[in-house]
Amino acid sequence: MAKAIRKQAQTAERVASATADAIVADQMRSLARAFRSQADILKKKEKKKKKQS
Repeated sequence: MAKAIRKQAQTAERVASATADAIVADQMRSLARAFRSQADILKKKEKKKKKQS
């Protein structure tokens, strides 16, 4: 799941780079950061779950 979210972050970054609208680009970069944060949290939870098993 974390891998899929990171892929969405990459897509958002690409869109941000490709768009001419500065506001949309900023929003897409913000979305990419949010996706990466979410992926990091999921990864930590997965590691914690594996460690407890």
